[in-house]
Amino acid sequence: MEIEMTIKGLMIDPITNMPIIILRDQEGQRLLPIWVGVFEANAIALQIENVQTPRPMTHDLLKSMIDHLDARVERIVVCALKENTFYATIHLHAARGGRVAVDARPSDAIALALRTSSPIFVEEAVIQSARSVESGGKESMDVGRLQKWLEGLSEDDLGKYKM
Repeated sequence: MEIEMTIKGLMIDPITNMPIIILRDQEGQRLLPIWVGVFEANAIALQIENVQTPRPMTHDLLKSMIDHLDARVERIVVCALKENTFYATIHLHAARGGRVAVDARPSDAIALALRTSSPIFVEEAVIQSARSVESGGKESMDVGRLQKWLEGLSEDDLGKYKM
């Protein structure tokens, strides 16, 4: 089952100093942190802050190509978590009736979803897998501690940690 989520924030992980996209379900009950690279985080941050660049960024180019091909992004789905790596698909619908799901990194899919105002979904199994990763080993203790920290953040706190 797919759960619709929104971006709660983009911040720096206080443990690893890596950027994290924080997704939250509509009810505010579940959070899913996804660690991303600095360049991917920058592409997302630019769109969140409505910063216009003088030349198209990669995700702007992708959106333009989709538009010119008379297609639209229906949704993106974070669909798998394998060996601590998240996977996503971009679901496209072409004007001529064709539908296609394209493999993507979650950061790229989210950056494109922001540019196309498309909904973001996460498979329930991914949320469960992410939680099970928290329950084993020393590294997972840090993830568990981070999860607790994230869940305790207020909207005001989130502003302090934005990129």
